[in-house]
Amino acid sequence: MNTNFVELKNISKVFPNIVANDDVSLDVKTGEIYAILGENGAGKSTLMSILFGLYEPTSGSIYIKGEKVNITSPLDANKLHIGMVHQHFKLVDNQTIAENIILGIEPIKKQFKIFPKVDLKKVNEDVALLSKKYHLDVNPTDLIQDVAVSTRQRVEILKMLYRNAELLIFDEPTAVLTPQEIESLLQIIKSLRDSGKTIIIITHKLDEIKKIADRCAILRKGKLIDVLDVEKTTTKEMASLMVGHDISLQIKKDDNPYGKDILKVENISSINSDGIQVLKNISFKVRSGEILAVAGVSGNGQVEIADAIAGLINISEGRILLENKEINDLNIRERIESGIAYIPEDRHNVGLLLDFTLSENLCLKQYYQEPYCSSKGVLNYDEFVKTSDYLIEKYDIRCGEETHNTIVRSMSGGNQQKAIIAREIHSNSNLIIFVQPTRGLDVGAIEIIHNRIAELRNNGKAILLISLELDEIMALADTILVIYNGQVQTIEEAKKLTKEQVGEYMMGVHNHAK
Repeated sequence: MNTNFVELKNISKVFPNIVANDDVSLDVKTGEIYAILGENGAGKSTLMSILFGLYEPTSGSIYIKGEKVNITSPLDANKLHIGMVHQHFKLVDNQTIAENIILGIEPIKKQFKIFPKVDLKKVNEDVALLSKKYHLDVNPTDLIQDVAVSTRQRVEILKMLYRNAELLIFDEPTAVLTPQEIESLLQIIKSLRDSGKTIIIITHKLDEIKKIADRCAILRKGKLIDVLDVEKTTTKEMASLMVGHDISLQIKKDDNPYGKDILKVENISSINSDGIQVLKNISFKVRSGEILAVAGVSGNGQVEIADAIAGLINISEGRILLENKEINDLNIRERIESGIAYIPEDRHNVGLLLDFTLSENLCLKQYYQEPYCSSKGVLNYDEFVKTSDYLIEKYDIRCGEETHNTIVRSMSGGNQQKAIIAREIHSNSNLIIFVQPTRGLDVGAIEIIHNRIAELRNNGKAILLISLELDEIMALADTILVIYNGQVQTIEEAKKLTKEQVGEYMMGVHNHAK
């Protein structure tokens, strides 16, 4: 019979104006994969941050292998062989993979028996061996800034393993990965469990829980709702418990005729800073009342299409027309004022100012206009608060402390995403570009956003949807454009394409560009 690696007894954590965890008790057995499921803001990350020493509980006790412990910092957690991979990686970009892995516990040798020196040669050898042992292949000498997101995640895992972690906590580990990378990571997590590690995975993705987890604890608004045997539970049951009501993934789309052309993209090409042509002669249009979805494997140019329309990157050839007006020479603000709303893929570097308040971020596109700003350039914060309080309630943006005065950096990734979507839809633009709109959102929030996108389409907005989630594309799209290696493979009515056919176009198997 398995013994418990960790027991959390009656854990509560109270922040100003919010109870993040409310008398939560659970146990994790040695050698199991234990999932913690909940909506954005349900208290999942807070609970695990307590276990890792980032927060101290307001009340309650922690037991590791039957002994009561006091974890006041990540250093205490490391000594107890607890490691954590955070949703937003904690890596130094201009250092190598090996240097990041040893950071804080650098092995020192004496040069000339006097001067302390980090033995990087041995470190590189040790990291290479460790990565091979756990099938986490990395090149120890690569700089973090030069490697892919999936490789950075492997580095975070290796940081834990290098410190001899026996309990590994993964916080939303697949939120920034492509479908192919997700499958690879899930196999890695299984292999870690098979090698004797104990795994806790914080997530809201039900299909991933079904694939790898043994048991699942469900949190809702800080409370433990239930602990389930995953094998004996359906995803529908988990979803209902998570959000507190039955989830319907049926999307209501009116059968209305399309209106006028809102966006025309004519033969555009683009070359990136490395001199690589990322877009090659792309053409399409999006009409009023239409959702055009761009499907493709990550890195094939779909994000560059959105960035080119929004003005974030330049095009080398072609024309972009918004309601028959060429916008090639317009700057970003002028494009926004012309009627473009943009939900970007990179919410941290493009979508938000992380150290500004929530109200400032929600009014970021209008702050210089009346009534947010007077003719003399004086900001009217009462209008900021009025608008932000409305959007916080309408889009169920969960934030701590003083709601609209919450610093955005402190919010969960899912609630940051809700804030961007709320701001962009509120702009009432005729063209709305959604790039990965539901990345990092729970199933309840996904249902709301999908229905909101459909509602916008039914009301005559032109929607350009770019997503790595093929199910999302098939559910929402009126028209599907598939891109491969920067080129259009096909543009076709969604009802005329199967999921399998779209997948083939995504891999470059067919090319029926119109």
